[in-house]
Amino acid sequence: MDPSRVLLGGCLLLLLAPSASPLSDPCPEPCDCAHSQHLLCANRGLRAVPEAAADDALILSLAGNFIANVSASDFSRYGNLIRLNLQFNQIATIHPKAFETLPRLEELYLGHNLLTAVADGTLQPLTKLAVLYGNNNALKKITPTMFSNLDNLVKLRLDGNSIEVLQDSVFHSLTGLHYLHLEHNKVQHVHRDAFSKLTKLRFLNLAHNRQSAVTNVLTFSQLRALTTLLLSENEIRHVGNHVFHNLKQLSKLSLSNNRISHLDSGALRGLSSLRELLIDGNELEEVPTGLLDPLVRIERLDFSHNRLTCLNSTAFSKLKHLKVLRLRNNFLTSLSGNIFALNSVLYDLDLHGNNWTCDCRLEELKRWMSAVHSQGKLLTVFVQCHQPATLRGKYLDYVNSSQLQPPGNWSHSCKSGAGPEESRGGGVEGEKRKRAGQEVEVQGDQEVAETLSFLKGTETERQRSAEAAAKRPKGRRRSNIIEKADPSTTAKPSHETNTWPSNRSPVHSGEKFDLLRSDQEEILPVITDPCVFNRHFITNVSVDEVTSDTVTVYWTTRDHHRHTSGAKAALDEIHFRILFDRFGTPDRFPRYVYALGAARSVTLRELTSGVTYMVCVEGVVGGAVCQVAPRDHCAGLVTLAAADARRGATLTSDLQLVTVATLAGNGVLLLVISGVWVGRSLRRRLQRRKSAVHVRHMYSTRRPFRPGTASASMAADFTSYQSSRPTRLAPLEEGDLIEFPCDRFLDSCSARRDGSMQRFSD
Repeated sequence: MDPSRVLLGGCLLLLLAPSASPLSDPCPEPCDCAHSQHLLCANRGLRAVPEAAADDALILSLAGNFIANVSASDFSRYGNLIRLNLQFNQIATIHPKAFETLPRLEELYLGHNLLTAVADGTLQPLTKLAVLYGNNNALKKITPTMFSNLDNLVKLRLDGNSIEVLQDSVFHSLTGLHYLHLEHNKVQHVHRDAFSKLTKLRFLNLAHNRQSAVTNVLTFSQLRALTTLLLSENEIRHVGNHVFHNLKQLSKLSLSNNRISHLDSGALRGLSSLRELLIDGNELEEVPTGLLDPLVRIERLDFSHNRLTCLNSTAFSKLKHLKVLRLRNNFLTSLSGNIFALNSVLYDLDLHGNNWTCDCRLEELKRWMSAVHSQGKLLTVFVQCHQPATLRGKYLDYVNSSQLQPPGNWSHSCKSGAGPEESRGGGVEGEKRKRAGQEVEVQGDQEVAETLSFLKGTETERQRSAEAAAKRPKGRRRSNIIEKADPSTTAKPSHETNTWPSNRSPVHSGEKFDLLRSDQEEILPVITDPCVFNRHFITNVSVDEVTSDTVTVYWTTRDHHRHTSGAKAALDEIHFRILFDRFGTPDRFPRYVYALGAARSVTLRELTSGVTYMVCVEGVVGGAVCQVAPRDHCAGLVTLAAADARRGATLTSDLQLVTVATLAGNGVLLLVISGVWVGRSLRRRLQRRKSAVHVRHMYSTRRPFRPGTASASMAADFTSYQSSRPTRLAPLEEGDLIEFPCDRFLDSCSARRDGSMQRFSD
């Protein structure tokens, strides 16, 4: 073969190689192309759009670079792009023809740049565009021609700009739009026809703008598919009649944190599908009659942080599906007792932070709260008294009905209804309190009602106990007599820290409790005090059958009798209250379930999956409750995660088997480790014995030194030591022998033990 021809062929290959490499590798040099059709060029310090070697890329990510301008030819070789991400750059201008070569583009992200305007026609070639992000720029104005030909657009984000006006028919080309974000702008004026063509719009966010009123009935009239409308954080002072009339599909409306002082009575007309209305953080002083009646499906209603001073007794009467009602931090002083009587599914009622006047006008409300609590339908409601001064800081739940006196300017007294009295301390029935002329001392703090009170027994009871003791034969066993209530059982721990309050001393319920009756030889103890019952008669609280949202609580009790006054009174059963509360979380919500006296188990429902709960069992004696400390009659549990709910039935038995197997494995492992340790210890001792050389009959400090038998090479320290001791003859003893470790004097431990000192030379 001719060498010149070989050389010529090699040169041709070298010349063709550089031109062929770009075709085989379409990825630009600074980018990462793990997928052949996804060019990842984000955060590469680029200042211009890189050139592509091929046009088959579908996704191009240029986010987080320093690109300042987009020219007409930057994307000329990216004709097949479906997604283009230009967010977090420094783009200030885009050439009107920059996107002409991207007819297949479906997603365009231009957020977090420096755009002040987008020229008309710039987006017109993007006929298939479905998602457009222009958020967090400096856009001051948008025009109808800006979005022309984008009838396939589904989501548009323009939030975080400086838009002040929404012009007439500004979105008329976006007939397929579903989601529109306009929050965090400076919108002061919305033209009545700005949203006229958005018949498919579902979500509209206009929060954090500068609107002062919502009064035009045409503004939202065409948004018939809208489900969420957010108008919070504006400067709205007035909402007119029928402004939401055509929003038949709207399920959430937020007017929070505005300056609304007045709502027309027909402002909420047409919202028949609304499920959540947030109007907290405004300046409302009243709720007009009939305002809430159109909200027939409302489930959540928030009027917190307003200036409400009163509520009509029929304000919520038409809201059959209301579950959550927030009236926190208003100026309410009283509520009608039947204002919530028709809200049968209401379970979360927030009345905290009002100026409640605890007089007899709240007695019906107190009775209603006790009734729904006993049925387990309502979370704990905190109604903290502001007036009168004697009850200030105390909670309505724990105030006696006898303490709810008529107001000073009334000429008649309120009617008192029957109902169980509930307090955090023990006590006898309400009738007994009235006859004794004593009132329960209620104590409260800012976070939770705490009451620690015990009534002293009446003179009649003490006299009856004394007579029974006189009739009792001598030598009778009095093991069931409780002299005084133990202070450790009556003091209630702080609700927040579960520690005992240092500034409170428990009040005992009498000089003694006689738990024996004199008419029978063997008699069951008689219970008059709930704290005594909790301490001595409730046992074995446990939980079982834990699922993602239910748990069954079990307990047992010792035998007892319920004490009643009067010869004809029947023995009342002692009932139980089961408290369950989230444990270890700042947002707590104690709930109660009441059980009959014969019950020894309760199934708690509507729990949250994967949450830790504390469950306590408390006795109810004569309508009075004594809350137990967290360490007494309480149990902890963790509900199953939602994904494990199907396995909840078999989880308990599986856990027991796993526990037994783990304990057995640990025991075997401990035996093996112990055996290895003992074996190694014995081996070390044997090795030490074998390696030690005991020098016997070689040298004694108590024998005369014989220089003839010593070598001249003997260590000088032995000679000096011997010379300082008196020479005397004595029999050789084991304690007189000097032992030298083998490795100090010898290279090998196999030397003879012949008594010679020659081998021990330093």
